[in-house]
Amino acid sequence: MTSAPPRLTRLSQESFPLAQPFIIARGTRLAGQVISVELSDGTHRGQGECAPFARFGETMLSVAETIEAHCQTPGPNLENLAALPPGAARNALDCALWDYRAKAASRPVWQLAGLEKPGPVTTALTISLGSAAAMHAAAQAAANRPLLKVKLGGAGDLDRLAAVHQAAPAAKLIADANESWQLDDYLTLAPQFAALGVSLIEQPLPKADQNALRGQPRPVPLCADESCVDRTSLPELIGLYDLINIKLDKCGGLTEALALRRAARTLGFGIMVGCMISTSLAIAPALLVAQGADFVDLDGPLWLRADRANGLTYDAAQVHPAASTFWG
Repeated sequence: MTSAPPRLTRLSQESFPLAQPFIIARGTRLAGQVISVELSDGTHRGQGECAPFARFGETMLSVAETIEAHCQTPGPNLENLAALPPGAARNALDCALWDYRAKAASRPVWQLAGLEKPGPVTTALTISLGSAAAMHAAAQAAANRPLLKVKLGGAGDLDRLAAVHQAAPAAKLIADANESWQLDDYLTLAPQFAALGVSLIEQPLPKADQNALRGQPRPVPLCADESCVDRTSLPELIGLYDLINIKLDKCGGLTEALALRRAARTLGFGIMVGCMISTSLAIAPALLVAQGADFVDLDGPLWLRADRANGLTYDAAQVHPAASTFWG
């Protein structure tokens, strides 16, 4: 007997207050704004979560409307997620569909995807953008963590980075400019960041200006974030960046993230796996992509006052795979 195809049984817009403001070059966040979905055939159910990406023009309303429109026809339409553009809506549905299939088959997602059994990974903790003194205090509180990601924003960035390094001298540092620099900033700061032990600079220039990086000195490896959406982004990144940052909300879910990881490695790119401010429901599938990555930045739930019940376990350095009852 063939079971009924899954259909969208829940779509929720949710707000998770942050323990403290999260500040990057493009603005300040006070809450994690996420959309969660549930797919069910009446017996088995799968869940997924996404966070609309304002940088790419997404809003809570636009993403919710995209999900609802796509799910008007159950079953076959859910199996045709490639019809959706890369982005948050496709991510939520794709991850929910993987979870549904795992529950229906009584097999974990990693087995269904042909992956190795996942283990814990070391994740960065982000130091929010602020004054050098504020960032020094935040880094001091996190000085026992092995990997810190430092949000930067232009003028004063050397002082900010130096303050973080002084507060947490043993930590490996990722400097994330979020497209806030110009080429002169990069040429001035990159050698000084190298002297401070920075291991990676993420998205120094706006995507529109990234070709200015071609042929420039590379004292610190560069990682494409906003410039890398999905596999179609890769050809124009060759020669400009050493690594790419895979985010499920950018590329459109676990399916594309795994394909993007394979394609990027074939082209010689290193791998970073990142996230938005989100709950453990969004991080659980990303953790499968993060296995073996060069850098992992999956600290979204650590910014929340409270995560979802029975979410992922974080310790002083690592995030651990989800229980199958939670996702996957």
